[in-house]
Amino acid sequence: MISVVYHDDLKEVQDDAVLAGLLAAPAARAPFDRLAWWRGLSEVCDMLPLIAIARDGDQRGVMPLLRRARQVHCLANWYNFRVAPLFTPGANRAALLDALARDLPGQTPHLVLSPLPDENGEATMLAAALRQAGWVTFMEPCDVNHVLPVAGRSYGEYLAARPGPVRTTLKRKAGKVQVSIETSFNSASWAAYEAIYAQSWKGEEGSPAFLRRFAEEEGAAGRLRLGLARAAGEPVAAQLWTVEHGTAFIHKLAHTEASKPLSPGTTLTAALFEQVIDRDGVDLVDFGTGNDPYKRDWMEQVRPRYRIEAFRPCWPGTWPAIARKALRRLVPGGAHG
Repeated sequence: MISVVYHDDLKEVQDDAVLAGLLAAPAARAPFDRLAWWRGLSEVCDMLPLIAIARDGDQRGVMPLLRRARQVHCLANWYNFRVAPLFTPGANRAALLDALARDLPGQTPHLVLSPLPDENGEATMLAAALRQAGWVTFMEPCDVNHVLPVAGRSYGEYLAARPGPVRTTLKRKAGKVQVSIETSFNSASWAAYEAIYAQSWKGEEGSPAFLRRFAEEEGAAGRLRLGLARAAGEPVAAQLWTVEHGTAFIHKLAHTEASKPLSPGTTLTAALFEQVIDRDGVDLVDFGTGNDPYKRDWMEQVRPRYRIEAFRPCWPGTWPAIARKALRRLVPGGAHG
């Protein structure tokens, strides 16, 4: 018998020993799958969680959600590479998702879920469960995720396959800056990162307090890779990476506008690739979401990210939105169900 419960208090999630194990390292294999990440979103970003849990004996399926007015969205912000349903090993995923999909109408008539991966069928399975449960469901690409499968290569072999302009820039500019890579949190280095970001082409940081807390936690766990490039002793470029379970995640990167002629970002990126490939021995490098042109210089594959929007047709307030979405399906390139 599968039961479905919801928690807006993450302490209640922590009290479930099975869930606590699922949502902590080493079982959780990415930052976005951990209870600590959700706690940061709740405590620092003022997001009220709605953690949906399907239980069948010792099996669990969990989806991190939040309320926005009458809608329910994924518990995520701009730092999330993805959000996905999570399951205990050996769980009947289809059955747990089906139970969750049938129970969610008691929480909302309108679901908006993104950015969802589908490498292992996550988005497809979730959409199928919602349709089976009577939701009018639309699934469409909403973003992309650039990744590099290392495929057993050394850093030297990987570098030899980079575009000519990247290799030329490295040869000409590598000696212009000095690079350091730190694996534990250092407040002075973090202050340098924040100063660089403030002088970069980037917009205002979404939540500096959330990012610092994340860096502190990753440093304490040994997963942090904070790279700094200095010119004449002054920090001019910074990058925040983390490493776990064979994957390097590239979270943030920035360089000062004044240092652009030195190409410090290229030199620092190369140093971090050497670190994670030759020293950390990762199998995959994940550059997160966004289709920035420079990512294609370093990455070799692009994976889609999906948005699922689902409506309860018995709720009249959803009818105009259903009609608009249905009309879009008639247009080439529109949403598909």
